[in-house]
Amino acid sequence: MNKILKIQLALMLCLGSSMSIAQVSKTGSLGNYVEISPSDSQEEIINKAARVTPSPKQLAWQKMGLTAFLHFGINTFSNREWGDGKEDPANFNPEQLDAEQWVKTCKKAGMKLIILTAKHHDGFCLWPSKYTDHSVKSSPWKNGTGDIVKELSQACQKHGMKLGIYLSPWDRNSQVYGTGEYNDYFVNQLTELLTNYGDVAEVWFDGANGEGPNGKKQVYDWQRYYTTIRKLQPDAVIAIMGPDVRWVGTESGYGRDTEWSVVPANTQDENKIAATSQQKTGTFRPEVNAMAKDIGSREKLYSADKLVWYPSEVDVSIRPGWFYHPDQDDKVKSVEKLLDIYYSSVGKNSLLLLNIPPDTRGLIHENDAAILKKWREVLDQTFKVNLAKKAKMTFEKIPDTPNSKNLIDNNYDTYWLANKKTPTIEIKLKGEKTFDRLMVQEQISVGQRIEKFKVEAKINGKWETLSEGTTIGYKRLLRFKEITTNELILTILESRANPALAEFGIYKAVSE
Repeated sequence: MNKILKIQLALMLCLGSSMSIAQVSKTGSLGNYVEISPSDSQEEIINKAARVTPSPKQLAWQKMGLTAFLHFGINTFSNREWGDGKEDPANFNPEQLDAEQWVKTCKKAGMKLIILTAKHHDGFCLWPSKYTDHSVKSSPWKNGTGDIVKELSQACQKHGMKLGIYLSPWDRNSQVYGTGEYNDYFVNQLTELLTNYGDVAEVWFDGANGEGPNGKKQVYDWQRYYTTIRKLQPDAVIAIMGPDVRWVGTESGYGRDTEWSVVPANTQDENKIAATSQQKTGTFRPEVNAMAKDIGSREKLYSADKLVWYPSEVDVSIRPGWFYHPDQDDKVKSVEKLLDIYYSSVGKNSLLLLNIPPDTRGLIHENDAAILKKWREVLDQTFKVNLAKKAKMTFEKIPDTPNSKNLIDNNYDTYWLANKKTPTIEIKLKGEKTFDRLMVQEQISVGQRIEKFKVEAKINGKWETLSEGTTIGYKRLLRFKEITTNELILTILESRANPALAEFGIYKAVSE
């Protein structure tokens, strides 16, 4: 019997189940999508929700934690946020462009992936697309022979970074925008980007859909776009206007206090058959109100006809604008602000996508680079030493399942499986420790299950509540006033199924 099957069997046995090994093998993960039957009870719906898990590509994406956005293009030189497609390519000339500087700066800041705006709404392409002249090939940069996507791809490969592509479906320059021919044009450009530059880990679409030069709006053929990506880059996640990753609902940098990765994906009756077929091939975008305060509570699940794993990405710019503007050089977010954003995004079951716009030279500005460097130093120093590393943890455990040491082994892939929905973990530190940060992670490959928890500490002989929270998911980071103790208790107050915890840590923050 393999290890995972033994864990599942033990879990079923502790719940009083008499299922056979063969039956248990069918009751584990349901994958990243499940249908709800009209006959399902509320208990059965919650049981299904607890067993929806990320796809391999979604799990790999979540583990990155922090990624970079680079808004760069003709807007950088026109000093605008949204171009109108009438810009003269002759104005594009980043004479000192250094893609390696971009990659090195982002890597030092802890980013694992860089998404480049290969084409924004103005239609200007940062690669020499054979389908339009509105691109770098018509600019003075490198006498029209340059290819920014290629340079960034090569720099990413050289320095061990992943590459992501933003390609705006809205195109204010294309003369065929607003016609059926435009979908062919867009797929042709997608194909260029996904076949000529090596591995692409994320394709990012926004929902902008304005008028083109002919005054018409485009009906985007999303299913065709998704199918093209799945065929050419099967390991890439498709974000925001896509089936793999959703927008958190705000560009402030702050996620929800209660962030569920398992959400309802309801469809209209006439679309149910098509949507079911598309979901099985990974080309169905769930209909989710990303801006709603509550998108995954029990009450929301009870009325769903489908449940999907659809995790949150928090996007925000290091500056007030998304593209570089000289008058914002002194408005770069502070280290303190970026730290607050980190705890409120990565620390709340989301991935942080931080925009860092290169300037007209083709470089990440010195001010941005300096802030990123200091920010990374503070994070690294804060989370360098887990003060619970040698702690003794006391709780019941299921026979033949991972033990408590898996919570403090600095290995996310190992985990502890509770023997009931609301376990209590007593943590005795090796000597008194002073700290003000706490981290806890669920093993989401088993499912996101925890709905409410609290952490207590014994201070001066009395138990005090340090912090309480709702969802945990991939990672939850808690901040509280500095305390000194050698005893803690982590209590899971509510859970959809027996929780699986991967990591636990306590840390002392350093000042900036």
